[in-house]
Amino acid sequence: MNPAQIELAGIQRVFHLGDSEVHALRDLNLSIAAGEYVAVMGPSGSGKSTLLNLLGLLDRPNTGVYRLEGRDVTTLSPDEQARVRSQRIGFVFQSFHLVPRLSAAENIALPMVLAGLPPDQRATRVKQALKDYGLEQRASHRPDELSGGQRQRVAIARATIMQPAMILADEPTGNLDRATGVEVIQLLETLNAQGVTLIMVTHDAALGARAQRQLMMEDGAIQQDLRQTAPAASSAGSPPISCVTTASTLCALPT
Repeated sequence: MNPAQIELAGIQRVFHLGDSEVHALRDLNLSIAAGEYVAVMGPSGSGKSTLLNLLGLLDRPNTGVYRLEGRDVTTLSPDEQARVRSQRIGFVFQSFHLVPRLSAAENIALPMVLAGLPPDQRATRVKQALKDYGLEQRASHRPDELSGGQRQRVAIARATIMQPAMILADEPTGNLDRATGVEVIQLLETLNAQGVTLIMVTHDAALGARAQRQLMMEDGAIQQDLRQTAPAASSAGSPPISCVTTASTLCALPT
């Protein structure tokens, strides 16, 4: 297996709501290797999105250490974390989060503008991205002129335009019909096959079963850490799963 890209040790995230405390993440320990395909699953309120926000440096833990590619990123300043996000992490959201007044091409280029890349380099990368994602005929269209699937393709192109080491996807098919959702997942899986780490939050068991590894969360903890014993299948059922580690329960091996 590849070296650990993500290492979490003793991570706790507590939110204060009035006089009460909500433990969104409880003493979480996790290692993810470069190039893995991981689905994070569990009921609402289990800590899935909190974990994804922390991995994306959109939030900080109260205690614990997060090492990304061997570097402790929990101690970085906000500006330093922003640079790491820009260079190493791509985000894909359920609601697309495209800028309404910008065209598809301008939305894709936005991370490069913020990173200060020169115009000629931006133009070359955007042209290739539009071609790669089948958006050449939609380059000048604003988000409200695009279908849901086209919007998500723009969002994926934007997420990958800086050539990140990992993609964090939060319910990426949640606003799409099943057929379009499968197309979007296949795009993400193609990127994963090229070596990009893919970490996806989903409520959809069928989509989660496509991943090589499933993290089952409940009450802010990883209750089960499951790995496929064979390559993930895109059709005709899910491959066998074996239990690698668990938090507080044991999972049965298939018979």
